[in-house]
Amino acid sequence: MAKKFTASVSQLKGDPVYNSKLVSKFINCLMLDGKKSIAQKVFYDSMAIIGKKVSDVEPLEVFETAITNVRPQLEVRSKRVGGASYQVPMQVRPKRQQSLAFRWILAACRGKKGKPMCQRLSRELLDAYKKEGTAMTTRENVHRMAEANKAFAHFAW
Repeated sequence: MAKKFTASVSQLKGDPVYNSKLVSKFINCLMLDGKKSIAQKVFYDSMAIIGKKVSDVEPLEVFETAITNVRPQLEVRSKRVGGASYQVPMQVRPKRQQSLAFRWILAACRGKKGKPMCQRLSRELLDAYKKEGTAMTTRENVHRMAEANKAFAHFAW
């Protein structure tokens, strides 16, 4: 008789400062070449910058709101029907919403050059908090594409 393997859904622990799993996941996405201590320093430095710029709101709340604002509700996926490919709008699952938000914010930060990463990250998070910036533009473009292709929604699988 085979043993059943049961693992908990999330083995991830909260980060050392905020004790937040969301922050821990973001730091893991921010990390390059396995250098987690550098990623943590960049993130916490950017939170300190946010704390100096926005005095009435906690930096963690700014971060969480920014992630929530960037999350897409709809996206388009290619669906092949007959000989043609259609861009079909679909709902985005919550886990994918979060990973896309992380990816878009980090891509926006890495796309800008000339300043330290902590400054670029704090700027992008503050912009996303105010519903502005490059990551929000990416989200709006994805939503606009889904809206433009809603005539193909009946192809959703």
